[in-house]
Amino acid sequence: MIAELLCVGSELLLGDILNTNARFLSQELAALGFCVHRQSVVGDNPHRLRQAFLEAHSRADFVFLTGGLGPTADDITRETICDALGFELEECAELLEKMRVFFRAQGCVMPNTNAKQAFLPRGAVLYRDGKLTSPEKNLAYWFQNPNGTAPAIALLTQGKCAVMLPGPPSELETIYRHSLREFLSNWADGAVISHEVRTMGIGESAMAELVEPLLEGENPSVAPYAKNGESFLRVTAKGKTAKDAEALMVPVLKEIKTRLAPFIYGVDVPSIEAVLVDALTKNAQTVCTAESITGGGIAKRLTDCQGASKVLRGSVVAYCDEVKAALLKVPREILETHGAVSEECAKVMAQNARRIFASEYSIAATGNADGENDLRAFVAIDSQSGTKTYCLEFPKGSRQRNRLITENTALFQLFSHLLSITQGEKNRV
Repeated sequence: MIAELLCVGSELLLGDILNTNARFLSQELAALGFCVHRQSVVGDNPHRLRQAFLEAHSRADFVFLTGGLGPTADDITRETICDALGFELEECAELLEKMRVFFRAQGCVMPNTNAKQAFLPRGAVLYRDGKLTSPEKNLAYWFQNPNGTAPAIALLTQGKCAVMLPGPPSELETIYRHSLREFLSNWADGAVISHEVRTMGIGESAMAELVEPLLEGENPSVAPYAKNGESFLRVTAKGKTAKDAEALMVPVLKEIKTRLAPFIYGVDVPSIEAVLVDALTKNAQTVCTAESITGGGIAKRLTDCQGASKVLRGSVVAYCDEVKAALLKVPREILETHGAVSEECAKVMAQNARRIFASEYSIAATGNADGENDLRAFVAIDSQSGTKTYCLEFPKGSRQRNRLITENTALFQLFSHLLSITQGEKNRV
């Protein structure tokens, strides 16, 4: 089935809100075998919304609309789409009562303006038990919203389907998982499965070059992309069942791992910091950080992960030379002779931080993220086996990007160190 996404809201066009709904729906629909051909965004204007919807409806079997189902005057999706498809609206007593119960549970009385949300296409039925009722020429369903007052609505007409979903992700995702996915499974055509191979220490073009023969495949398909200083490969396969799709991907994933072994830190994992925290936890080991250029960013990313309290001992943000000397005991001679942005300084920062916090590992980072000259950073990883350092050279441009690269390098190099130790132990066994 061919699908299009039409996200409604002027706030999306202005960039005030990140459109996570499009990503969520694209991934979920692909898993059901739907082919998403287009994504569009339109503001809160009835004429433009109607025009954009009818164009999408003429091309696709399914049009998914997000947003514009609220109680205010600029929430126009329900009225505009129902009018475009010839559905009259009427108040639904069952929905109105559910809305009042929802507000009472919050300890307040439902504002009169919210009554607008109780209007549904005439004859719409609540989707309850996973089965479609007898098809008619025009058929409408509504889906309960456990996290809010705006229901989702599906309109079946002309052999096509328009689905309207509330804009807040917590509501949209809950409705989808609670009932809409089951509803859509009536049209599911096989299964589409994707896996994401995450790498570090290699650029997108260099990564693509190493796996170039695999990029020509259609099923499975392999697509490179990059974001946040990392490079990714998305492997996607379609089969009659999820098991069939997974089987198609096995040899491709194996070949990717062979070609990119030094750079891969996980498949379908959330982040390098999450993988590192997991590895340290399994080994019952701890880490600390001594940061200058990253300003505590490495420690912050670690503490964002569940279970960080078991592995992170502490952190020192030593941004100026006086703090490096006073807290991390970096000798004045090193600071005067080699400078704070040096391999020698990074080594001492890592070594003394590990001593201060009594951890198995320490990470240190010092450098210049922007300026005219000397745009580089030094990362040091210290452990009982010694200290390893890494030098990064930066182009002029993004201060934020250069700091991010430093954080990524530090986290990835410690993870690689742990991985090499684990593999060495397996080989000895």
